[in-house]
Order: sequence, then C-alpha cells, then structure tokens
Amino acid sequence: MPVINERHQELKRRRHRKKIYAKYKAKLAMNPSNDEKRKMAAKLRRLTPAAEELIQRWKLES
Repeated sequence: MPVINERHQELKRRRHRKKIYAKYKAKLAMNPSNDEKRKMAAKLRRLTPAAEELIQRWKLES
C-alpha cells in the first residue's frame, strides 16, 4: 500500500471539507431552524480551525 505524503493528506482533507461546506450551504438555503444552525456551527467547530469565521460569515449564531 502506497504511503500518502503530508501534502496529499492535506489536499484530501481540504477536498473533504469543501464537500461538507457545500452540504451545509445547501441546508442553509432551505432556511433551517435556530437549533439546526447551532448544530451546524458545532460540527463546523470540530471540522476546521477557521470555523468561527465561517460561522460569522454564514450567520449561524448571533
């Protein structure tokens, strides 16, 4: 089994985050409840260190 170097691992992580972001943006377009928004914000915080910026930009929490 081939070994993935650090650069390829990071690219793989970025692509995965991009898919998840697309899924969350689609959910935001359906006007979710405040509870759903809080859950998405919590999941984003676990997913990426830049979560706070995304949460503010997407207006998930006041």
